[in-house]
Amino acid sequence: MTKIIALSILLNFAVFANATESDTTKNSLPAISVKDINGQPVNFAEYVGTGQITIVSFWATWCKPCLAELINIDNVYEEWQEKYKVRLIAVSVDDSRSAHKVKGLVASKNWTYDVLIDINSELRRALNVTNPPTTFLIDKNGKIVYTHNGYLEGDELELEKKVAELAGK
Repeated sequence: MTKIIALSILLNFAVFANATESDTTKNSLPAISVKDINGQPVNFAEYVGTGQITIVSFWATWCKPCLAELINIDNVYEEWQEKYKVRLIAVSVDDSRSAHKVKGLVASKNWTYDVLIDINSELRRALNVTNPPTTFLIDKNGKIVYTHNGYLEGDELELEKKVAELAGK
């Protein structure tokens, strides 16, 4: 009987250890190559890095809710940078037919945050982004701690609450 109990405890521990490991892996950033707005390749995991709270917003030039979200965040971005030391990376999921519009749109909106382009949708697939807008909040250790799909006016206020919690404010 004692052997059965010991074996049961060992098996439960092994299951717990594996679950913890997969949860950590699941929240890690993929080391996938995407391009910056000037066409230079960057490794996403290295680009995001660690040490800073980061918002990653998947968007497209043809997506009206995406544009509304990025415009509304842009309106408060400078304040968020000062208050929370947060960084925003907007990842365009425009394909090869519409990716040429990204740089002009970003320039016309005077967006000051980083913009990457995921033309082949590799990053999008790796993070299970089905439709833009999808927003991720990444902690200072490079782990995804919050995900939000879609956008309605005011969603940026909920995002700010999450950022403030991470920043300890």
